[in-house]
Amino acid sequence: MFKKQLFFIPSLLLFFMFLHACKMPDNKAENKSIKVVCTTGMLGDALKNILKDNAEVISLMGPGVDPHLYKATQGDLKALTAADIIVYNGLHLEGKMGEIFEKLKKTKIVIAAGEGIPATDLIQSSEFQGNYDPHLWFDVSLWSKAISYITKELNKSSLFDSTSLNNNLNHYKIQLDSLNKATYKQIASIDEQQRVLITAHDAFSYFGRAYDIEVKGLQGISTLSEYGLKDISEMVNYINTNKIKAVFVESSVSDRSLNAVLEGCKSSGHLIKIGGTLYSDAMGAEGSPEGNYIGMVDYNVKTIVDALK
Repeated sequence: MFKKQLFFIPSLLLFFMFLHACKMPDNKAENKSIKVVCTTGMLGDALKNILKDNAEVISLMGPGVDPHLYKATQGDLKALTAADIIVYNGLHLEGKMGEIFEKLKKTKIVIAAGEGIPATDLIQSSEFQGNYDPHLWFDVSLWSKAISYITKELNKSSLFDSTSLNNNLNHYKIQLDSLNKATYKQIASIDEQQRVLITAHDAFSYFGRAYDIEVKGLQGISTLSEYGLKDISEMVNYINTNKIKAVFVESSVSDRSLNAVLEGCKSSGHLIKIGGTLYSDAMGAEGSPEGNYIGMVDYNVKTIVDALK
């Protein structure tokens, strides 16, 4: 009888310990219940690097999506409504969603990355008076500043351990600093006369300023901008005069306008090639080397250098 009691007591203890464990909150699962919704893939990738397992990060705009033309779907509105935190680029990149974010600010934590960049660091828009170019991510050092600002705003929420987030930020910024230096070095290897980047729309002005390469887009900073025969003619003349080797299409923008430029160059006797497809307003497919920010920039730089060098 005594032996049976000895066996029964630890068994009972184990049973209560199991019940207690079932009731104990799983911190990781609990953190995963924090939902952070971002607009672009670049923002989503940044947040995943900063938050790690501290939240579920959702990006609304996938590969090949043009944020200038993007309209929120019913699924997007549902995700935004369910989100604890919303992060968007701002500076009118997500032009058609601006009003939605303004309304959600009344009830949710809504962070605009562009608000963390001093006006002196921004490029004025030549098309829209009083506005700025929103393509911040093409200057790696500027993008690093934007991510620092986002992290600072996240820490204000008290939803996360600030030490953990700051450690993640510092680790990621070391990688971004290496990327920034490598990008400058690679672009500098192109002969100065050929250091001209021609694309469908003017998404690369920050890239040009940061890495000393002239940038020309057939359309303006927004794909909503119209282009005409005069724009095509001027671009053809520029290419012919400067004997430019290649132009570049973009993964999220139609190549129709640049094909018209190629035809114009061909008819005037100057053969020019498509140097490759660049990722401009969207990253590559998830799981691919270009499906994260660092991989996307690496790919773009290699594509530019290989075509122009």
